[in-house]
This record gives sequence, C-alpha cells and structure tokens, in this order.
Amino acid sequence: MRGAIFIPITAFFLCNMVVVEPAAAASLGRYEVFGVEDGDMLKLRAGPGIGFNVIVGLPNGTALQVHNCEQTGGTRWCRVSLQRARGLKGYVSWAYLRKI
Repeated sequence: MRGAIFIPITAFFLCNMVVVEPAAAASLGRYEVFGVEDGDMLKLRAGPGIGFNVIVGLPNGTALQVHNCEQTGGTRWCRVSLQRARGLKGYVSWAYLRKI
C-alpha cells in the first residue's frame, strides 16, 4: 500500500519540477524596464525583497540582462545587470520587465 501511494506522489513532484524549470530558463535574456509610473523609477535592490537597500532607480526603457529569477513571498525577483554598465547588478521585480 505504501508503494502504491509513494509512486504517484513522486511522479507528481517530478512532473512539476520538469514543467517549472523550462519556464524559469525561458525568462532569461534581454529585457527592458516597463510600466513604471511617470515620475517614478524601478528600484534596483541589493537583494530579492523590499527590505534590501536600493542601489539605483531605473527609468522605463532601461535595458537589462536577466540572469535568474526567484519567488520571494508574493513577488518574483530577478537578478539583473544593466546592458550599458554590466558591473552594476542587483534585483528588480519581474512585474516591471518586458522582453526585448
């Protein structure tokens, strides 16, 4: 009986892992800041969350390279670097990125 329950549960988790990984990999690449309100900027933070220090503000249209993303609480945070200043790295909210 134990084996009959264990196999379907294992298969469920393995299938979900396979589905999640390609979606995360597909999100990598070149993006731009998009959807920030006029007069505001997207905050590039030192870590994945609002509790981390702000490094710099990024206006709409700023080109970024997305390296990876992770879910923290209800927000998906992406580790990025600026296209024009690759040494400047940090985290931004996925909600304000658009593929270019």
